[in-house]
Amino acid sequence: MEIIANYGSILLVLAIAFGLFMAWGVGANDVANAMGTSVGSGAITIKQAIIIAVIFEFAGAVLAGGEVTATIRKGILDASLFTNEPHLLIYGMLASLLSAGVWLMIASSLGWPVSTTHSIVGAIVGFGAVGVGVDAVAWGKVGKIAMSWIVSPILAGSIAFVLFKSLQSLIIDTSKPFENAKKYVPFYMFLVGFVISLVTIFKGLKHVGLEFDIMTSYLLATIFGTLVAVIGAIVIRRIHLDPDENKDFHFTSMERVFGVLMIVTAAAMAFAHGSNDVANAIGPLAAIYGVIESGGIIGSKSSLPVGILLVGGIGIVFGLVTYGHKVIATIGTGITQLTPSRGFAATLAAATTVVIASGTGLPVSTTQVLVGAVLGVGLARGMAALDLRMINKIFLSWLITLPAGALMSILFFFILKGIFGA
Repeated sequence: MEIIANYGSILLVLAIAFGLFMAWGVGANDVANAMGTSVGSGAITIKQAIIIAVIFEFAGAVLAGGEVTATIRKGILDASLFTNEPHLLIYGMLASLLSAGVWLMIASSLGWPVSTTHSIVGAIVGFGAVGVGVDAVAWGKVGKIAMSWIVSPILAGSIAFVLFKSLQSLIIDTSKPFENAKKYVPFYMFLVGFVISLVTIFKGLKHVGLEFDIMTSYLLATIFGTLVAVIGAIVIRRIHLDPDENKDFHFTSMERVFGVLMIVTAAAMAFAHGSNDVANAIGPLAAIYGVIESGGIIGSKSSLPVGILLVGGIGIVFGLVTYGHKVIATIGTGITQLTPSRGFAATLAAATTVVIASGTGLPVSTTQVLVGAVLGVGLARGMAALDLRMINKIFLSWLITLPAGALMSILFFFILKGIFGA
């Protein structure tokens, strides 16, 4: 308590700085989940992607990023163990933010799409197990997260595979791909609207106190999906066949129809991502704020001032603008060559997996889900369509993420303990 009384304001300034750094890492690395397929498929340029993401990621983070955040991210630690030494929780959360931020910076500079969720989870597990005690960690929860490494990419890849096969049989491998695209794409647009609104309802709106029962959620998603399909059908009707543009690539006109769809998907995914993943940066920050504000009393929840949400939103946007292009390039072109139709199948599969996961309570990484979905689309075209060297690099970076976050967190925890006192 004495340490908090003496150093409270310094610790809070450090928490905001480290939270901003971690949010920057989320923007630099994780926003590629929402934007990589759209850019890689040629539906939008990097500049347009950044503008769309700046608007919708920031809106998602601030509007639906969470009025109340659990002080201990995802229930990974037993808060009662810190009752007599609340300053240790502060050191640990500071160490977690800093180590996750450093790891995301390293990964982003190498163009590796790693999981921001697993970065922060690894960091919290590290300081909890070594700094406090092995009993402080809820190992069952950690085991569930490790399971999601395997389950979520396979699920997303399977959905993307089936989706792209349906596109091939209904549109791509037919004698009139352009006409069939105009005919069937509105139905796929309905699916996009339906799934993305479900992601937002399940993952985003509950943070601002808007919770609906299952029936209402599905009804709202159906209405929104129908609206997207109707608007999409009107826009698509204006796209006309230009025989000259199909000389080099037989499907150019058809892909223009899917390009309209990808812009909608990019905006919606950015909003859903901003609302969900800002918690990776502000969860630990909320924990620190709550302990300092209460003078060292550890409760299970802490109210979040809008200022902390703004820290998350600003950091995410800044990370995307300054460093996001490297990971966008990996997701968009590094794994397999994407066109708007392929990018659409991958994005919709990823969003569907997030909906299924949030419904079952399985903690998934949006990065791993999207990489799995892009792999699924590549596999639907045959093994030769995949860059296996890039895929090996990505899988290796996933394996390193949790231990890297944990080791750095332990190091920073003991450094902070040495500076401020135990």
